[in-house]
Amino acid sequence: MGSPVDDAALDTLFRTARSQNKWLDKPVSPEQLIAIYDLMKWGPTSANSFPARIVFVTSQESKKRLAAIVFEGNRPKVMTAPATAIIGFDSQFYDLLPRLFPHRDMRSAFVDKPEFAQVSAFRNSSLQGAYFMLAARAIGLDCGPMSGFDNEGVDREFFPGGRVKSNFICAIGYGDPSAVFERLPRPSFSEVCEIV
Repeated sequence: MGSPVDDAALDTLFRTARSQNKWLDKPVSPEQLIAIYDLMKWGPTSANSFPARIVFVTSQESKKRLAAIVFEGNRPKVMTAPATAIIGFDSQFYDLLPRLFPHRDMRSAFVDKPEFAQVSAFRNSSLQGAYFMLAARAIGLDCGPMSGFDNEGVDREFFPGGRVKSNFICAIGYGDPSAVFERLPRPSFSEVCEIV
């Protein structure tokens, strides 16, 4: 623990990694999808709550179903990516807490507090979505995260029953560098951070 990773790893995960808009015709295997999960699952969540639920959209039929409910500009991305992950969150994630956090009764902190549970599930699934993207990059894949879609439509189509809600979607595969936008600026440390 505590050993810094090298510059090549930092480049892969952060500095040279880019959001992708177009995909090469190169498949992503089920084994790679499992490898992403097997890395991202170790990222910390509050009380090990693990609210994320993921649907991997890979078949042409499923891609068409998803493309019909994303914003027009995102349709080609969904249709050409080898896989698009729908990162959702289980609004009743707390049912697993007796197993996932056996140290004390955390389920009771959420079970009768739906608004608190919803906020916690959304926050922690967002963290898990970030871990997901870093895991995908770590195994050599590119990512194209998207918010431009009809959440209610995606929930009806891919998370029937109402318990799981969509957070965001993320295309994964091998990006086509010809469609990457020019690197956009980021604020400086002093613009957005304060040490107190």
